[in-house]
Amino acid sequence: MTSTMSVPIVSIFESGDYEQHVDIAAQTLRDGGVVVLPTETVYGAAAVLGNDKGTGKLKAIRGGGESAAGGDGGKPFTIHLARREQAMRYIGKTSEIGNRLMKKLWPGPVSLIFDVPPQRRAEVAKEIGVPEGEIFSPDGAITLRCPDHIVATDVIDRVDKPVVVTVAGASPQGPAEAIASELAGKADLVFDAGPTRYSKPSTILKVKQDGYDIVRAGVYDERIIERLLRTTILFVCSGNTCRSPMAESIARVALARKMKVSPDDLEKKGITIISAGSFAMPGSRATPQAVEAVKSLGADLTRHRSRPLTVELIHQADYIFTMSRNHAAAVVALVPSAVDKTTTLDPGGDIDDPIGGDLTLYQQLVGQIQQLVEKRLDETVAT
Repeated sequence: MTSTMSVPIVSIFESGDYEQHVDIAAQTLRDGGVVVLPTETVYGAAAVLGNDKGTGKLKAIRGGGESAAGGDGGKPFTIHLARREQAMRYIGKTSEIGNRLMKKLWPGPVSLIFDVPPQRRAEVAKEIGVPEGEIFSPDGAITLRCPDHIVATDVIDRVDKPVVVTVAGASPQGPAEAIASELAGKADLVFDAGPTRYSKPSTILKVKQDGYDIVRAGVYDERIIERLLRTTILFVCSGNTCRSPMAESIARVALARKMKVSPDDLEKKGITIISAGSFAMPGSRATPQAVEAVKSLGADLTRHRSRPLTVELIHQADYIFTMSRNHAAAVVALVPSAVDKTTTLDPGGDIDDPIGGDLTLYQQLVGQIQQLVEKRLDETVAT
């Protein structure tokens, strides 16, 4: 631990006692302190909503400039959540698009603004014990964010009270020493987790009954958001040249047949089917045996090029089917929150890698994968 201008800085991943420091940060917040937390976008100064000491410091940090909620100095701070389902505490219920935005974009670099009816606003204010104006804007809206950073998530989760966050001064991307120096006398602790993943502010969306408006462009632009809101099925193997591309091509043909469209028209229907490899080298072709084996089903792998598994692909996917338990573990290692949408394609075990086998082996594998894929599509994708 180092100290700059009386504000302690903890290099949280190098401290040697992560859990203890997270507990200290949570207690500091409960006691009315301000803790600077890393997120995937920028560093944010956090305090507990309802604690005048902490939020008073936060108002001094924010001053008259732009708040984390994207408004002027008089607007409520953005409430940060450890888990997306905690949003229901504040909004009660929302539209279908609101639910989809939360499911697809959280945790992630997006703040969502929800309109909340008067009765629910009164209930929330009473439960938390603060005036409505500290939670909701004059037009009855609330801004929520669920960051995708383990440190912020762990601290917020342990506080067990509403945590509000604003941008940590004029240098929210760091380094930590600059943040600590600027916030001397206003912050009580700074967690240094190195450079942020995006080094850009979060995107802010206003949720409507039939869609959304982009209030502030940030990490995600409209094109990325539209892509993330699609129904996406991701198949994962090792090299992305045999098993997962075969499953991808088979799923595309099977789903197109069910929806009575051509495979090329699935994208127009809002369905994306992709594959990736946990150890893939980008740009490799499917094996000749895989290309030949799927032909009998009307599938085409001649244009396939391998791609590595990434955090972005995992977040994009609604359903992730892996060829083995090791592949499922690789997905969850990259994005722990993906555990609920990740499963092996075969619930009974792993699908063996056919690499090096002859065409007959691949043809047998195609039959096995076809049955499994069609069963999974019936269970998950409404048509």
